[in-house]
Amino acid sequence: MTIGYAIAPLVAWLVSGAVKSVTSSVKAGKVQLDLLGYGGLPSTHSTIVCTTATLIGLREGAKTPAFAVATTVAVLVMMDAASLRQWVGQQATAINLLRAGDPELIRLRERVGHKPVEIIAGLLLGVACGFVLDWLA
Repeated sequence: MTIGYAIAPLVAWLVSGAVKSVTSSVKAGKVQLDLLGYGGLPSTHSTIVCTTATLIGLREGAKTPAFAVATTVAVLVMMDAASLRQWVGQQATAINLLRAGDPELIRLRERVGHKPVEIIAGLLLGVACGFVLDWLA
């Protein structure tokens, strides 16, 4: 195993976080340094898993068990971001409404999932990062 596989998730996280900060800043009209934020464009989770899967596919081959496992994990993570995490956000909204009368309670984060366009952007950014990392090493 080369160091490229170990640094791929870190590089993907940094690149996605930087892009997310730029898109958030443009949208908000002020600087947003939210590298670890949940939600937003692009999906950092999608970027990380797609970078790793792409790098494995390019280096090991698309017909290998390692690529099949990496692709399966990537699909599961993206499905989770699109569905399960959306439901968690909806539950947080309902709980926040039920607890609205108690000012001492901290509101739960309602935006934890991703819209399909955010997941697709993460996928595309991840594939691009995988190609760049393969080219660099």
